[in-house]
Amino acid sequence: MPFFLLLPSPPSPFFCFFFFFFFFFFPFTSSGPTPFSKWTPPHPQYNHHKHAASDAITAAMVGPRSWVGGLFHRSSNKRHVKFIDYSLSPIQEQRLQRLQERLQVPFDETQLDHQEALKTLWHAAFPNIPLKGLISDQWKDMGWQGPNPSTDFRGCGFISLENLLFFARTYPESFHRLLFKQEGKRAAWEYPFAVAGINVSFMLIQMLDLSSVKPRCLPGINFIKLLGEDEGAFDELFCIAFEMMDAQWLAMHASYMEFNEVLQVTRTQLERELSLEDVNRIQDLPGYNLLLP
Repeated sequence: MPFFLLLPSPPSPFFCFFFFFFFFFFPFTSSGPTPFSKWTPPHPQYNHHKHAASDAITAAMVGPRSWVGGLFHRSSNKRHVKFIDYSLSPIQEQRLQRLQERLQVPFDETQLDHQEALKTLWHAAFPNIPLKGLISDQWKDMGWQGPNPSTDFRGCGFISLENLLFFARTYPESFHRLLFKQEGKRAAWEYPFAVAGINVSFMLIQMLDLSSVKPRCLPGINFIKLLGEDEGAFDELFCIAFEMMDAQWLAMHASYMEFNEVLQVTRTQLERELSLEDVNRIQDLPGYNLLLP
């Protein structure tokens, strides 16, 4: 709501100085996602609930559920200002269209196939633990923000669940190693696995410029070549990116406050690998070796 401030005419120099000083050093604020630098986690001695750590970390990492991937919404592909048009082969065009159609599918907790996909993901992660329900505190053990994981998909959609399922089915050893944080010296406040996966999916969509009719950045253009060779290239790249993110996390000795920084470093590394001249298949990416036993 606009407001009006009546000024003396003409205003005195003292009044002008006071007006500038007040509005420069005490700006109006609005509600929004809590910045990482201003978020203070609860002290561990007050943690009396087994899921409190996961709640605190996810709040720091992605903020409100509608803000999943917000960091990369702000850092788009605007730096790739030079664009030379190129043509797609029929198979590249067809596969890109199918991938872009996948991006448009929101997660719908009322659809049976979406419900089954969630249950399948649970059984892949915890094969010996029965799931009590689609709304249960058990989901926090996988790194969802709350008892209802469907609310976490608002920032990316059904494709992020498909990515996690592909990871679990295709590379189960890597999937469980990252889920259970089995390697390396870990931080006291670790990133939650499932929500981190949604952020990785969102990062890839932004990095590859998949919202455009066809990618206009070099990593995205080169990705189209990989997609022409393998229709599952996006899902494969998700697995590679997740492994790279975890490796960066360990190398940087990161904690929850550095998650966005780690993800940005991962993006930069992926962009470099996708820009290599000798990459003709997804398996040619150096980061693919992280998935091998």
